[in-house]
Amino acid sequence: MNKKEFEAVLKVSAEIRYEYFIKKIVDYEEIWGLYDNGWVTTIDENKRVLIPLWPKKEFAEYCARNEWKETIAKSIDLYEFIEEWIPEMKKDKQSTSIFWNNKDSVYRTADNLINDIMLELENY
Repeated sequence: MNKKEFEAVLKVSAEIRYEYFIKKIVDYEEIWGLYDNGWVTTIDENKRVLIPLWPKKEFAEYCARNEWKETIAKSIDLYEFIEEWIPEMKKDKQSTSIFWNNKDSVYRTADNLINDIMLELENY
């Protein structure tokens, strides 16, 4: 990814970044998270446990700062995510923080996220 695309994507709204996220994870069949002796989670203002996710390594690395500065960006196979992560997230009542850019992100439940992924997969 070139620097111009990287910077442009970071500046668009959270909803546009979410659309970009869905398209890219289906295109590349991988999702990126931050890892440090376990996958990073965060808690939002409503006390929900969220797993932050990104479409590309560069975006995850960009957010690996402050409380996440000791983390590394790690990929998750899309089909592993669908088959293993989504059921586990539902069981644990975890949701997602999609494409945090150090300002905002999109909140999605596991059900919402899997529905959007499956809709996009129909295009392939």
